[in-house]
Amino acid sequence: MNVSELAILDFIAEHLRCPFLDFLLPKITLLGDAGIFWIILAIALLIPKKTRKTGLMMAVALILGLLVCNITIKPLVARVRPYDVKGIMPYLCEVQKDFSFPSGHTTASFEGATVILIRHRKWGIAACVLAALIAFSRMYLYVHYPTDILAGLVLGVLFGILGVLIVDRLDAYIQKHKTPAAE
Repeated sequence: MNVSELAILDFIAEHLRCPFLDFLLPKITLLGDAGIFWIILAIALLIPKKTRKTGLMMAVALILGLLVCNITIKPLVARVRPYDVKGIMPYLCEVQKDFSFPSGHTTASFEGATVILIRHRKWGIAACVLAALIAFSRMYLYVHYPTDILAGLVLGVLFGILGVLIVDRLDAYIQKHKTPAAE
């Protein structure tokens, strides 16, 4: 247990909690549940031809995050959530069913936001603000340590960049090897 990380969460709980954030942040955090907002956005982007490549990039990033973060790292590290360490219930949300490190909400959010930022800067800034709010909500609700959030942010940005690179390389390869009859 990292006492300084608990001190940060306690500071947030003691100094930032207010009725407005108690109302808003549980709703914001729901957008990250199972990456649902980002998955729906990726699917929506796959529909119009103009944004299809961005949707595919986001889907690749989200799959990478799922495999590495949720299926591999979380069970290997098996970090107990802060509310369990303190012997309290999480604030304003349900008890979580998986481990704490890294934050899956944060990873998925920054995967999606990174892809959008690379592909569509104007919308990417708004996506990054939403990703940051989702990440902060996880600490506010006392379900993640700051290092869970930091790791999720780093992994999310990394997988977002990888999603863009993988799809760009695959697209370049397909274009290079396209036969005239396939057009």
